[in-house]
Amino acid sequence: MGKLTGFMEYERVERPERRISERIKDYKEFHTPLSETEQKKQAARCMNCGVPSCQWGQLLEGKVIGCPLNNLVPEFNDALYHDENDLALQRLLKTNPFPEFTGRVCPALCEKACTCGLNEDPVSIRDNEYAIIERAFAEGKMKPLLQSVRSKKKIAVIGSGPSGLSAADWLNKRGHQVSVYEAADRFGGLLMYGIPNMKLDKEVISRRISLMKKEGVSFLANHAITTVQQADELQNQYDAVILACGSRSPRKLALEMPAKGAYYAVDYLTQVTADLLNHVTNPIAEHKHAVIIGGGDTGNDCVASCLRQHCASVTQLEIMPEPPEERTADNPWPEWPNVKKTDYGQAEAIEVFGVDPRRYKTTVKAIQCDESGAVQSLTIVKTERQRNEQGRMVFVNQPGSEEEIPCDLLLVAMGFAGCTQEIAEAFDLPLQNGKVAAEGHHVKDHLFTAGDMHIGQSLVVRAIKEGLDCAEAVDQYLIG
Repeated sequence: MGKLTGFMEYERVERPERRISERIKDYKEFHTPLSETEQKKQAARCMNCGVPSCQWGQLLEGKVIGCPLNNLVPEFNDALYHDENDLALQRLLKTNPFPEFTGRVCPALCEKACTCGLNEDPVSIRDNEYAIIERAFAEGKMKPLLQSVRSKKKIAVIGSGPSGLSAADWLNKRGHQVSVYEAADRFGGLLMYGIPNMKLDKEVISRRISLMKKEGVSFLANHAITTVQQADELQNQYDAVILACGSRSPRKLALEMPAKGAYYAVDYLTQVTADLLNHVTNPIAEHKHAVIIGGGDTGNDCVASCLRQHCASVTQLEIMPEPPEERTADNPWPEWPNVKKTDYGQAEAIEVFGVDPRRYKTTVKAIQCDESGAVQSLTIVKTERQRNEQGRMVFVNQPGSEEEIPCDLLLVAMGFAGCTQEIAEAFDLPLQNGKVAAEGHHVKDHLFTAGDMHIGQSLVVRAIKEGLDCAEAVDQYLIG
């Protein structure tokens, strides 16, 4: 433990956020770093528990408790406090190949299981992680690790999201020849085109890709593998193939999508980022009454993006009830806290429009369009959860609660249903509920899978862990 009384002396301080009135004018990251002195204090708050739940990473009540990567949290906190920056970096990279990603976009499962959080605010583990890796890059310590010995094994990784990148990184460091295929024009998967720039600056992704290239990983953009012929050629060319293509099939709206003015969230966010990177002015939400169906992180990202495109209004519909402000008795530590969270986009909407954009226990009953097929308004309705005759919980519309609201931009952010059908057909994949069925990570022959297409829609940190585990399975398959 760096400072025996640190958790009693110092209060939790998070990285500052830029003022909302300023940050909604651009797409730059909205967090700014803490000073080194303050960051040391935050590291000093770590209690170095005898049983650090922060690094447990196991399922409890269906939710992951602690870091899925089993990050050595007390160790790098202690080193950070003692100014042992090289040691802090070494302990962090021991388990996490991409802390610059998780330090920005992870919901910090580690912090939810922090022992400090049992009675007060948890340690700011994610911010400490961010500080360690960013200092290392700034000081030129993140240099290419070149392999002096190479195997003759060639591995293809299809998809350059977090699971594909982590698998490629591990296998390359193991000495294999790794090629990463990406269907898009830039690498990173949903890191690049699914997460807005204000949460994860795309230069951060490019910086990591550049480092991996120097270490020997080959990257091929604009290489979609969508046909049986392409899949067969690829499998004949490589000793092993890892499918890390994500879970990109959006969960469909029960109603027919309007011909104009309606997008699935991932398509909208992709367009926003592509326009930003290509210096194209195309504010889809400008002067529009935007309605987002879905109350999760992706829906929140849509709220923030619409605000930056100068929408006339923004509403976020959430079919679930409003969560409590604090833990309830049946949701004790260290379970994931099922409490209300006002994220950055929602906070921005509250300041801009004076009201919370979220409407709970609400869904869309009907969509009204004009003669051209463009969405004009929505009929929304309140819902309640009830058990049906089979005993399953279902959502039931409440009669008399209908309301019509203006909407000329509809964004569907209801999550994802599984991998795309063309990928499944190209590789003749066995699917279960949209996910690739595999023994561990091994699908068949020399075909493996990892990430969201294997476990379903999940977090970046879990995708990284998936990639690492898959890489080990491939290595075992190839060389024992």
